[in-house]
Amino acid sequence: MSAPRAGFGPVPDDDAARATRSWWDQNAAEYTAEHGDFLGAADFCWGPEGLREAEARLLGPVRGRRVLEIGAGAAQCSRWLAREGAQVVATDVSGTMLAEARRLGRETGTAVPLLQADARALPFAAASFDVVVTAYGALPFVPDPWRVHREVARVLRPGGTWAFSTSHPIRWAFLDDPGQAGLEAVRSYFDRDPYVEIDADDRVESVEYHRTLGDHVSDVVGAGLRIERLVEPEWPPGHDGVWGGWSPLRGDLLPGTLILVCRRD
Repeated sequence: MSAPRAGFGPVPDDDAARATRSWWDQNAAEYTAEHGDFLGAADFCWGPEGLREAEARLLGPVRGRRVLEIGAGAAQCSRWLAREGAQVVATDVSGTMLAEARRLGRETGTAVPLLQADARALPFAAASFDVVVTAYGALPFVPDPWRVHREVARVLRPGGTWAFSTSHPIRWAFLDDPGQAGLEAVRSYFDRDPYVEIDADDRVESVEYHRTLGDHVSDVVGAGLRIERLVEPEWPPGHDGVWGGWSPLRGDLLPGTLILVCRRD
């Protein structure tokens, strides 16, 4: 048995898939408790900067539209969408996260249909949805995000919208540190090795993948989608929260989140 360790390096795809589901299953309740007040029980937050869909309106009117949220976690975004009049379905790979979603649905009085599913193999017919969304869901945790984009393109109706947020690619050149140490570039932006944590039994415990901005664009366009907006939320005045490597110090200097709004023509 060796000591737990973390770093950057290649990971077998099967190990990554198992680790991702296992990590969220084990940490769902803790994650929801830690970030629940910031995210809201029925609110649509695009990322740690606190940009809300109620303010950004990147999706346009959703009333009466059929919406799919992938990588939904506890489905906070889906409940907000439902309250806005959308017909929502929420999916996540973690059954325990979906249990948190059911709990919050009962507590808020806004329950939405929930389905456990891998975003790379969605169990829906073609052209089933007007909008597909995710806020930091699925894409950072799979080695083959182009499969997610292709599945989204498949289930979208012509003219439909695909909007997603993820870690801004530039963040990967810097230490994941909210303090002064996180302001110095320490690795190549072009190094695509994922960040990996290994437990004491030498098992992959968690994996997060890095894609350059060019990779994201190529993945979306390769799926037959058109990019309509690229949004880099600024850190707002008065927001003093810290979330991992996100902080006011770094947020004043570096983008932390990337949002792409895409269309199926």
